[in-house]
This record gives sequence, structure tokens and C-alpha cells, in this order.
Amino acid sequence: MLNIQLANKYAKAIFELAQDEKKLDAYDKDLNKVAEDIFGLPEAVKFFQNPLVPHTAKKDLLTKALKKEVSETVMNFLLLLVDKSRIGIFSEIYEIFTGLKNQAQGILIADVTSAFPLSKQQETQLNKKLSTLSGKKIQIRKHEDKSILGGLIVTIGDKRIDGSAAGRLRSLKSTLAVNSIANA
Repeated sequence: MLNIQLANKYAKAIFELAQDEKKLDAYDKDLNKVAEDIFGLPEAVKFFQNPLVPHTAKKDLLTKALKKEVSETVMNFLLLLVDKSRIGIFSEIYEIFTGLKNQAQGILIADVTSAFPLSKQQETQLNKKLSTLSGKKIQIRKHEDKSILGGLIVTIGDKRIDGSAAGRLRSLKSTLAVNSIANA
């Protein structure tokens, strides 16, 4: 609970700074680079979460790896996280920052699960349809799950649309079970 509160505090701080400077997308790009290049590696996560590793070693690694890759402000933010022993919750901070950014820009995240990869055309059509239905910009996060057999499962916030073949089979099975009980 404390980590979420701390992550919220730092995410809001970098978000407000990015908003004041009108650099939401630029900061998001830089933070995403850090999330993928550094915190996408399990060994790096362990390194930064280890309280026995000195702050100077963490700062040196960040500086060497990212100095020319991210803005000076984002770099200073990362170094501040090290100084305050908060770099270990960077992933949570970035997730909250992304949520704040998307909300400010009117973007909804649609988690789309399919049995097979979507073609560019299918993704474009789905994006248009979801944008029309929601009245907002949609950013699709794709997932694959062979167990759904076919079709799609779309989740936006707390809404879920199950158009999968497996979901339809479950529904049919449930309907048949209810009908057989009613007819008995």
C-alpha cells in the first residue's frame, strides 16, 4: 500500500512537470525507454531493488545507459528516485504516469485478446469501431491466447466484451443446461 502511495506521488510530480512543459508525449517516450531498456530486464530490476547496492553504482549505471537517450529532466527524475531510494518502484510510477497521461489526452486503453495475431487492417477497423462506440481515442494493447479459439475479447476499463468462440460455446452450453432443466 505504501509503495502505491509513493508511486502515485512521484508519478503525479513527473506528470505535472511534463504537463507544465507541454511535453507529455516526450516524457512518456523517455520513460517508456527506461521501462523497456532497463526495467524490462529482470537482472536490472533486481539490481535497482537491492538495498545493498550503493546509490552511486545505481546512478552510474543509469547515467551510462541513458544519458544520451533521455531528456535531462527525465534523467534528473531518475537520479532523484535513486537518491530517495524509490527507483525500485519505477515500473509502478511509470504505469501511473501513463494512466494520468492517457486520461489527460482522452485516450482509453483497450486490451484486445485474440487467438491469432490481428492484421493491420483488422486492428485499424477495430480501433475505429471502439473509438466510435466510446467517443474517445483508443490505444490497443494486443494479447494472444489460443484457448479462446477465435474471435476477440475486448476489455476497456471495467467493461468486457467477450466475442470469442470459447465464450460463445460457454454461453451456448449454459443456455442448453437451463433449457434442459426447464424441460425436465
